[in-house]
Amino acid sequence: MLFDDPEFKETIASVLVPVPVPVAYTYKVPAGQAVVPGTIVKVPLGPREVLGAVWDVEPDGAINPKKLKTIARVYDTTPPLDEDLRRFVDWVANWTLGAPGMVLRMVLRSEEALEPEAPVPGVRRIEAAEPDRATPARKRVLATMEEGFAWTKSGLAHAAGVSPSVIDGLLQQNVLETVSMPAAPPPPRPQIDYAPKPLTPDQQRAAEGLKESFDKGGCISLIDGVTGSGKTEVYFEAIAEALRREKQALVLLPEIALTEQFLRRFEQRFGVYPAEWHSEITPKNRARVWRGVASGDVRVVIGARSSLFLPFKELGLIIVDEEHDAAFKQDDRVPYSARDMAVVRGHLSRFPVILASATPSVESHVNADLGRYELYELPERASGAALPDLQAIDMRIDGPERGRWLAPTLVHAIKDTFAEGDQSLLFLNRRGYAPLTLCRTCGHRFQCAHCSAWLVEHRFQKKLICHHCGHFEPVPDACPSCQSKDTLVACGPGVERIAEEVSDLFPQARTLILSSDLPGGPERLKREMKIVEEGGADIVIGTQLVAKGHNFPKMKLVGVIDADLGLAHGDPRAAEKTFQLLAQVTGRAGRVTGGGKGFLQTYNADHPVINALLSSDKNAFYRAEIEARRVAGLPPFGRLAAVVISGPDKIFAEGFSRALVRAAPHDQAVTVLGPAEAALAMVRGRYRYRLLVMAPRQFDLQSYLRGWLGNGPKPSKGLRVQVDIDPQHFL
Repeated sequence: MLFDDPEFKETIASVLVPVPVPVAYTYKVPAGQAVVPGTIVKVPLGPREVLGAVWDVEPDGAINPKKLKTIARVYDTTPPLDEDLRRFVDWVANWTLGAPGMVLRMVLRSEEALEPEAPVPGVRRIEAAEPDRATPARKRVLATMEEGFAWTKSGLAHAAGVSPSVIDGLLQQNVLETVSMPAAPPPPRPQIDYAPKPLTPDQQRAAEGLKESFDKGGCISLIDGVTGSGKTEVYFEAIAEALRREKQALVLLPEIALTEQFLRRFEQRFGVYPAEWHSEITPKNRARVWRGVASGDVRVVIGARSSLFLPFKELGLIIVDEEHDAAFKQDDRVPYSARDMAVVRGHLSRFPVILASATPSVESHVNADLGRYELYELPERASGAALPDLQAIDMRIDGPERGRWLAPTLVHAIKDTFAEGDQSLLFLNRRGYAPLTLCRTCGHRFQCAHCSAWLVEHRFQKKLICHHCGHFEPVPDACPSCQSKDTLVACGPGVERIAEEVSDLFPQARTLILSSDLPGGPERLKREMKIVEEGGADIVIGTQLVAKGHNFPKMKLVGVIDADLGLAHGDPRAAEKTFQLLAQVTGRAGRVTGGGKGFLQTYNADHPVINALLSSDKNAFYRAEIEARRVAGLPPFGRLAAVVISGPDKIFAEGFSRALVRAAPHDQAVTVLGPAEAALAMVRGRYRYRLLVMAPRQFDLQSYLRGWLGNGPKPSKGLRVQVDIDPQHFL
């Protein structure tokens, strides 16, 4: 790892840096300093300095250290990255064909986290010192400080109910002294036995099995429970077991919108909140969580997929809630599945991983069938409430009048639900007001200037927005093509348009839209989710974020506006995704008291997905889907890799794609499909071509791709080639 030659009396080390190259670089260690594998450092790289880590690679001993650049800084107050985490980084890089340094970049997310947090000034009582006059305000201050603790000046003034000038006066009289205080005390530890909830027999059996998994080393468990079956309460007992064993726990959630309700449930069970890790926390809190995880002060983290790369000191359990959710797949930079990589991290470190879902992925279902995963089924709701009664509305027979989107049957059901004082949820997985705007005079369609996608009208914001690159423009008064006024027509519905119709039909109802792109961001979503939970809205119109894990006690009716939407394209996972989404969203109905109803508006009432939902025969759907995958050689019975070529010049990108296909090594086990224009042929001004590589399950696809791309034509003129192992999205 390190090189020490008496001739040079200098030490060299291999350092992994965040650049897309497959190797570590060699640097000279500063005189008088020592590094070990995992030591975090800052090194010169070209004209800049970057964070890196000393790695488990033997540096070239023939290199003269005098010709090397010197490590600029050694972060010797930060614990080195442990061997398990370094192995995990290398494993992810090898699996995804990404550069190890780009994976390491996900570990070293915050340079601020590497610096100890600066202390804050505080005040403390000087023993036996008394003020010259004992005013009521001064007495309150001194009474507040009786236990001898140090306080911040503002905190003390607030607690004692005095102005800061009273504190200043006591400092001037040497009754109080100024001291340095830690910026943030260590977070309180969860209390294992604070308030465990009574479990049903099924929950208890699952909880006991999960506790036993800690002694099996790397055991993977799948909790397959219907919506409302109490999967969270079951895996809370696994968290309690991890804490008993002095281990840290990580809970992965697919959506930030789920965190607020989870935080409250965790606090009710363990007496404290867990740490949060996602894109919306402040840089200061991000640094505190990173440091707390590395030191072991933070015992439980709830986070998005990126929290998988936190440098835990004693990680002993990972839980992936809603494990089927496609949000666990990262598509840019280093494409990886957080669910699959969580399983890998547990395997490498020999600790249990728990997957939980009401609609498990086909891959997890097959792994459970084959005995690779321990299966725990929760077939009934913990409250004892029945699952919702589902009904299809055939839009060809019972559709709405022209210009409307809610069928009469659904409108009557909403009316009855509202009259009974219960809530209704209308689900449509389309943001905005309408997915397409056109001119009825000349037919002009508003398309993004940078993507091959239609602009979506957002009437509340008075904008046309591209949901792929973020481009937006104001809704014009006239058609930009023919200059006609008052000829623009919104085609199709989004949630805003459904809300408009609901307001016309039920003006007295409290209506709320839940969509991730409305102003206010995650904080607004948290507030509005709580409003729904507490019964402060009568009719909720939402996108897919309402389908995931939420518990709305007063929700009795769910109406799916377009049950066919997810089936309308060539995604090989379309049936699975649609079944999961519709089962999850209809599962919001009647979770606590029962009596829930769900209506599916569809033009294809005989589709197998619709039939499986209506019959509540989940296993029949999985059997059919698994057999279809087996016959087609699709995952988990075969392997897929997408190769996406993108560039600013369409003809050059297409030509390179064809040349790359011609360079593919011949192997009878491998099928290369394409090139074809991606479903979104242009994104952010870059033209995209897609290849799909298919191979048997046991085939070493990574080696094949590595050899092919290594020996094939090299991208130039701004071209990029990205490989996505096990793609989840096909746009």
